[in-house]
Amino acid sequence: MQMLSSNPSLIPNPLHGVGIGLRHRHFREIIAEKPEIPWLEVHTENFFSSGSAASQCLEKIRKDYPLSAHCVGLSLGAAEPVSARHLAQVQNFIERFSPALVSDHLSWGSASGAHVPDLLPLPYTEEALSALVANIGRTQDTLKRRILLENPSSYLRFADSALPEWEFFVEAAKRSGCGLLLDINNIYVSCHNHGWDAETYLAAIPPERVGEIHLAGYSVCEVEGQEIYIDTHGAPVYDPVWALFSRWVERFAHTPVLIEWDDAVPELSVLLSEKAKAEKIVAGVRSTEFGEKKLLRNPVSLNSVL
Repeated sequence: MQMLSSNPSLIPNPLHGVGIGLRHRHFREIIAEKPEIPWLEVHTENFFSSGSAASQCLEKIRKDYPLSAHCVGLSLGAAEPVSARHLAQVQNFIERFSPALVSDHLSWGSASGAHVPDLLPLPYTEEALSALVANIGRTQDTLKRRILLENPSSYLRFADSALPEWEFFVEAAKRSGCGLLLDINNIYVSCHNHGWDAETYLAAIPPERVGEIHLAGYSVCEVEGQEIYIDTHGAPVYDPVWALFSRWVERFAHTPVLIEWDDAVPELSVLLSEKAKAEKIVAGVRSTEFGEKKLLRNPVSLNSVL
């Protein structure tokens, strides 16, 4: 197996600006009205059926919008090799729809041919890292392109994890040559649940390896008297996540940003409003680069955005 070059300067950045996740509810509106959106992200597995109504709609949409393909079923962290059948379906999607980016998660969800509809966590050990890197390598060799690996949200930790998540995450990218998809909401959720420091997490991420950023909402629930954040992607981006993004966006200033909303999907106008908030924060950074004004880094300054 031949790994792609680990040279971070080769991490592509073909998309620009703030995009949104494309969901079935909005197909007709986007086709008819063509709102101003720089790019769209789709869940690859929703379009494996070439003759489906969804695939036919995407054929029309992709003529007007660049795409990012976000996979949820490769099970890169599994102990066994990535499914050749699933990889072939992803390859067919790529050949048909020509996405600018392809990504999946630092997780697993299949074993011995059985699949679960979830993104399960890994123990952060050398053994798990070797299996993950091998599967990323197989995927990139098959697809003949670099993929992005997304950091997960998590609700439990393995006792035998030898590395912090952020070190494991970055090391996987270095060894495999893949890029990183940085989910700011997932960082905030996991750091709250485990008592980690989000600033430490983000400081460990080499910006030249980041090809895409996600922003989303979470839910709060109580488990045995403890407040747990759940990455549901079913609400607007919370103020603390906006604040975290605003403090660190300058480090990743030229990375495309996505508003992600998967559950209880609202009207398209709601997603476009969230997109506008992200654009305003990013615009502050771009203005700083040209000496026009300073980025407001105090969370209180987000009042004008929120």
